Formats: sequence, structure tokens, C-alpha cells
Amino acid sequence: HVQLVESGGGSVQVGGSLTLSCVASGDTIGRYCMGWFRQIPDREREGVAGIESDGSTSYADSVKGRFTISEDSAKNILYLQMNALEPEDTAMYYCAAIPYSCSRVPPLGAVQYWGQGTQVTVS
Repeated sequence: HVQLVESGGGSVQVGGSLTLSCVASGDTIGRYCMGWFRQIPDREREGVAGIESDGSTSYADSVKGRFTISEDSAKNILYLQMNALEPEDTAMYYCAAIPYSCSRVPPLGAVQYWGQGTQVTVS
């Protein structure tokens, strides 16, 4: 069983940057495809980025070139560096663990473990 705890959210101006962190415990994140999702009220949660155990990454078109997903396997931490933030990036951001390989942004139904979320507000 994997426990995921996100941090790093907050309020930022348009064009600003934030780095989200997700600390994992209970298992090694290298055994999973790890992903970041986001959700705004009344909308379905959507995949933002994914990273495979070999380091390969994938991104939603809306964040390509602005967001970077990475992980520190030694510390068991997942990151999401977000640059050039836009109001449309305002959402609750969730860390997720997927128990098999993912060659693209993982689908919602593939997630086995979720974090509790961290709010990002861009204005």
C-alpha cells in the first residue's frame, strides 16, 4: 500500500512558477508509473503528466513546454515543476501511483493510489 502526500501548492501570479512535491511511503515509487492529475469543481479529474520508472515522461498538450515531472527515487519523492502559469492551471493537483507501465499520460481509471491533493491558484 502506498501513501502519497502532496505539498507546494499556493497562490501565484500569472506567469509565475510553483513546484509541487509528493512524498511517498509504504513502497518504492520506482515500481510504479507516477503521475500528476488536476481537477476543478464540476469537472472530471484530468491527467497532467506521467513518469515511467525508466525516466520517460509524458504530458498533456495543455502543459507541454511549461510543466516538468521528475522523481527522486532515493528520497521517494515525485515533483511537478510548473512554469509560465496561467489562470486555466488553477485546480486541485493530485499525485497518483499506477501499478503498471504507462507510455503516455495515465488515464484516470489506471490509478491505484491517490494523494489528498494540493490547491494551486493562478490569478
